Amino acid sequence: VQLQASGGGVVHTGGSLRLSCAASARFFDMYAMGWFRQAPGKEREFLAHISWNGENIYYVDSVKGRFTISRDNAKSTVYLQMNNLKPEDTAVYYCAASYDLGEGPYEFHYWGQGTLVTVSS
Repeated sequence: VQLQASGGGVVHTGGSLRLSCAASARFFDMYAMGWFRQAPGKEREFLAHISWNGENIYYVDSVKGRFTISRDNAKSTVYLQMNNLKPEDTAVYYCAASYDLGEGPYEFHYWGQGTLVTVSS
């Protein structure tokens, strides 16, 4: 499974971005997907996951209400809509895939290369 994240960029505080993660995988709809981020000098942080069928979604508290994860299985793509961005959201954002068909939490087995999001104050 190869994952390609895109959509990062520079945005002002309060702005929005939508990240995309395109997967080159057969049976994309059999993978749970997740988003993570890593800020400079910090450990990688889990943000959200979505089950293979989109029915189970989870967010960490720091992004709940501001970020929305979704997927389009026909396009083999998962999205992260990010609204009301804050300077502390500045990080490299990664998507990941898990072949776990449960409800989560998931162990992620495949990772994308990351896309940089910079939020200026």
